[in-house]
Amino acid sequence: MDTITVILPRTRVMGHLAILTVVLIWATTYISTKILLDAFTPMQILLVRTILGCLFLFLCNPSKMVYKHKGDRLILAGSGLCGIFLYYYLENTALVYTSASNVGVIVATAPFFTLLAVHFILKEEQLKAQYFVGFVLSMLGISLISYSGQAELALNPLGDLLAVLGIVVWAFYTTLTRIVSRRGYPTLLATRTMFFYALLGMVIANLLHGDLPSLPLIVQAPYIYHFLFLGLIASALCFVFWNFGLKSIGAVKSSFYLYLSPVITIVFSVIFLGEVITPTSAIGTALTLSGLLVSEYKRERRKPEMLKQARQERKKEKYNGK
Repeated sequence: MDTITVILPRTRVMGHLAILTVVLIWATTYISTKILLDAFTPMQILLVRTILGCLFLFLCNPSKMVYKHKGDRLILAGSGLCGIFLYYYLENTALVYTSASNVGVIVATAPFFTLLAVHFILKEEQLKAQYFVGFVLSMLGISLISYSGQAELALNPLGDLLAVLGIVVWAFYTTLTRIVSRRGYPTLLATRTMFFYALLGMVIANLLHGDLPSLPLIVQAPYIYHFLFLGLIASALCFVFWNFGLKSIGAVKSSFYLYLSPVITIVFSVIFLGEVITPTSAIGTALTLSGLLVSEYKRERRKPEMLKQARQERKKEKYNGK
């Protein structure tokens, strides 16, 4: 049986801030990953950052996980395998067969797939028209950002299919994590457990591929600094924040923030890499932000009986004050 949790307005605000912080950090990880790819394979990078993240979370909360229901272990294991291992594995493998632009656009569909998963599995969200309008606007904007300056659009079926599978896996991760949050488990402890099962999957995959990283190379500068950033901040802390956001504001609202990732990447590219924003990218940014606003827009409608009750309460307060 799920635990009924009342989310206070202040907690919801913290949830929005937590998700926004995660998206800001995740949008900058490509810089560290790009540097590490000069000496390590994608699977090696995933393994090292997950080991560091798992160790960090264990030090933060070494207490034993006590499961409330028989199936909770499987839910947590499935969540870790889907969101922390399989998603990144499929995304990195997709980059071998298709362009980063294609993967970027496909990854940006995550909120839509999450909406469908939450609607059909958890029965939490209605399929409102504003979600579809916001999705179309954001996808148009992200496409303009991703393909700005490219002469032609190149489709690579295998790589694109792997990227789509990665997003489907992410939707399942978000849904499973939402179920975990309903059970009332501490966010830090639940995230640590997810990392443990994700690490098991990565170790097995690396052993099968014979792709274990070299420890002397890992501890060399500047690689060690980028691994620490990816492992401790972009992995451990960000997943704790993300899971807290899922618990506070829901899976769908959290996923909508992923629309901002390409926009944030452009901003950081201009600030730190000296790149220039093209008119196409500017239009794409405006469309993406518009899509996010449309998706998040919610007009409160007060029923007549609620208005009547509010007026009666005001009269009562006025009478008591005399």
